Amino acid sequence: MHAVILGAGTVGRSIAEILVQHDVDVCIIDEQREVLNQVEEQLDVQTVLGSACEAIPLFQAGVQNADLCLAVTSRDEVNLVGGSLSKVMGAKRTVARVFNPAYRDISTFDYQRHFGIDRLLSLEKLTALELAKGLSAPGLFAVENFARGGVQVLEASVAKRSKAVGQTIRELRLPPTVRIGLLVGEHGPCVPNAEQAIRAGDRVTLIGKQEALDDIRSLFEPRTQPTMSVIIAGGGEIGFHLAKLLDSKRYRVVILESDPKRCKHLSVRLEFATVLTGDATIRSELEEARVSSTDVFVAAMGRDEDNIVCGVEAKELGAKRILSIVRRPDYANVLERIGIDIAVSPREVMAGEIIGMVLTGPINRKSEIAGGAAEVWEVQVEEGAPCLDAKLKELKIKDCLIAAIVREDFVEVAKGDDQLRPEDTAVIIVQRGFEEAALAWFTAPVPS
Repeated sequence: MHAVILGAGTVGRSIAEILVQHDVDVCIIDEQREVLNQVEEQLDVQTVLGSACEAIPLFQAGVQNADLCLAVTSRDEVNLVGGSLSKVMGAKRTVARVFNPAYRDISTFDYQRHFGIDRLLSLEKLTALELAKGLSAPGLFAVENFARGGVQVLEASVAKRSKAVGQTIRELRLPPTVRIGLLVGEHGPCVPNAEQAIRAGDRVTLIGKQEALDDIRSLFEPRTQPTMSVIIAGGGEIGFHLAKLLDSKRYRVVILESDPKRCKHLSVRLEFATVLTGDATIRSELEEARVSSTDVFVAAMGRDEDNIVCGVEAKELGAKRILSIVRRPDYANVLERIGIDIAVSPREVMAGEIIGMVLTGPINRKSEIAGGAAEVWEVQVEEGAPCLDAKLKELKIKDCLIAAIVREDFVEVAKGDDQLRPEDTAVIIVQRGFEEAALAWFTAPVPS
């Protein structure tokens, strides 16, 4: 496998290291010779000096034969143009890192489709999502968007007093654009049938159109929901994305940020969060923000040392749970001893994404759900694959659930009468241990 990385910064080098460990042939393009020299000393990779937006350096890096091109420079526009150019020149799959949320907002303009890029990636949003998973709040929680945002995956721990308890999936009368893709009960995970009953404490994974998912939230959430208080130290992009993920019905969010200009910026962009100007590394300012009474304190500042300091202070003041961003791997061993409950490493989050991208075969992307009990895949349907032989209801697929179909410009939640076509992308849920059998449905048989 050959991969081309545009940008030799911290993220680019981390990705290169991950790929090399998986025996991927890597070439990195960057405009600074001294940076490339450092990369060559540390890693067994090829390098090309030049601009990621120009055809000649891309050609020299072998992008025309690349299985994967990752545009991860520090500039969104360079990543979009470089990723788009790489796709046109022949790269099978292209991923561009973007910082500006506007580039991922398809409600105004679909930049991903316009530039022909397979995926727009925000490391900050992925890290915020990983933090949000650690909040352990009741009710539904968004895990990830798939199919260019056309379908959403939600997870929920079924509350005792929710409407769904005691009903079968058929009796729930879910909208046609929503599927229950996985149910984790007392006997372990399963892809449920229509007669499966929902019990209190079960974990369900729902997949479907966002509007329909919003309509059925009340089925799984308790009739009266407690509000969880969350204080986020640091109003950078990770803190911003985390606040955006936490809706106002279940969370009372406060952001503590030391830069007044950033505070003003956040207050405009966040409708429901309270933004306070203050330094989270100063104990008196934590006390003023009433950290002692918060359910969760999240340290999401730019420096690991600051996150550790304010996390320890928040714990001593009485915060019930502490979550922290920790970038340096050598700090991981001390975090539990100093009272930090969950530490999230952006590097490890990125590693998980990249490992999913280097899979061979038709899988474009994968993401863990239900604590690793299953995965969501985006799979490119190959010509001659067994899944093309009949309508979905006639295939009797037991190894996975086909949840959605992406065809040209359309995204639809899969129904029994649908039939897949070559070059469709299927969004599927696969239980752990059934990966090989599931993949066989979408892969053309090897000629004997």
